[in-house]
Amino acid sequence: MLSMFARIFLQRTLYSVTFTNNTSIFRCLKTITPSIDQCSNPFSGKGSYGRSVPNDDYFATIHHISNIVRRDIYLERTLNKMHISSIVKSELVYRVLRSCCQHGIESFRFFNWARTQHPQYDPTTVEFEELLKTLARTAHWETMWKVVQQMKAQNIPISPSIVSFIIEHYGKRGLIDQAVELFNRLKNFDCPQTTEVYNSMLFALCEVKNFQGAYALIRRMIRKGTVPDKQTYSILVNGWCSAGKMREAQEFLEEMSRKGFNPPVRGRDLLIDGLLNAGYLESAKGLVRKMTKEGFVPDVGTFNSLAEAICKTGEIDFCIDLFSDVCRSGLCPDIETYKIVITAASKVGRIDEAFQILHKSIEDGHRPFPSLYAPILKAFFRRGQFDDAFSFFSDMKLKGHPPNRPLYTMLIKMCARGGRFVEAANYLVEMTELTLLPMSRSFDMVTDGLKNCGKHDLAKRIEQLEISVKGI
Repeated sequence: MLSMFARIFLQRTLYSVTFTNNTSIFRCLKTITPSIDQCSNPFSGKGSYGRSVPNDDYFATIHHISNIVRRDIYLERTLNKMHISSIVKSELVYRVLRSCCQHGIESFRFFNWARTQHPQYDPTTVEFEELLKTLARTAHWETMWKVVQQMKAQNIPISPSIVSFIIEHYGKRGLIDQAVELFNRLKNFDCPQTTEVYNSMLFALCEVKNFQGAYALIRRMIRKGTVPDKQTYSILVNGWCSAGKMREAQEFLEEMSRKGFNPPVRGRDLLIDGLLNAGYLESAKGLVRKMTKEGFVPDVGTFNSLAEAICKTGEIDFCIDLFSDVCRSGLCPDIETYKIVITAASKVGRIDEAFQILHKSIEDGHRPFPSLYAPILKAFFRRGQFDDAFSFFSDMKLKGHPPNRPLYTMLIKMCARGGRFVEAANYLVEMTELTLLPMSRSFDMVTDGLKNCGKHDLAKRIEQLEISVKGI
């Protein structure tokens, strides 16, 4: 229990803090209000008179209002004291609602405050839909439907994307009856049952493992003339695979193919993606092995997902060998493929293969990014092959994209670890010439190492370089 003195002191302290914060924000509002009134768009950077709008002040105000909405029990009273009527417009309301996307009832209260206390504010579809998403995300369903009724009363339509969002969140909460009811009542809201809406309903059914209902919905979708897209197939295949029903997923893809509704990507790729999403890595690997033996290759995006998942489990040798197999079978790697496989080969010390893969990427027309050749450099350093690393880096500066700050930082760190402080100092100088500011610890590492090696003159020059670069 707090003593009477402690309670009084705490109350005065809180009042002082609140007063200080509000005073500062009032000063901010005084500076931004005239500019916003004079500008058609407060985010355009220039007003009608050519003056710059103080965006920092405006966003600081939005941040302050958002904190009030999220934390203040009496948010309406506090907002009224701010006297911000002149800036309560669609842009501000939308930004506050988006900032408070995890606070359903509080966002609803703020929206009502903006509408009732500021007659000049006329809410648009954007604010209504952002509020609906927040209420659905936080499961305030009754309040959400009140907002829907308000939209209907004002003849504001509900877009299929918002309906899809609500149905998906019903599914995530296991409220499948409510999702079905909304799906069937879309005519009342003048919202068409688009492919996006069907996909959200399929997602909700798969979330509760109602695959029979999902399959019936697909048949209805086709009967109504709505064409399935890649997402339609992915949702069902992912759902079946997550339930361990790979055979049903295969049969579904084969049946859809027979009916002429071929998926936008090949069925086996969808199966591999579904198995990966469900965590069945071994089954996905087995399917890819079977494909390559039959002379087929997975889609490059599917292979990238598989390769990344394999590398996370530590089976890097398998990933490199699989890459070689699928390339022989006709896979055309993209830059992401090269990044995954080169990093994997370098980590296990298979530098020769990493080199070959890098040169293959260059032959394919890719100019190496630092993220492609950095793993090979690190592998050289780990094996103590400093001269090879320096030569390779010089080659990459000519053939690849210019080195970036993280790459130079890694070079300096690896040189220092290997006792090559003179080379590390050279890279520090090279960084500054490229206007890449080295970190303080890089300077410290090099100067300390040079002093320990007896190279005091060079250490002094590096210290002077740090002073000139940082303006100390």
